[in-house]
Amino acid sequence: MKTFLYVFLVLLVILWAIGFFVYALSAVIHIVLVIAIILLIVVNRNNSKD
Repeated sequence: MKTFLYVFLVLLVILWAIGFFVYALSAVIHIVLVIAIILLIVVNRNNSKD
């Protein structure tokens, strides 16, 4: 499950970067970044419990 979250996190960050530089006017791209940051926090908290 952790591997899936890391892959999903990297995918979201890549999509954000592409969207930010190509479609700079879209607010949806920033929502993707926020989701990626939240996932990073969740993954890090789960790792600290192990």
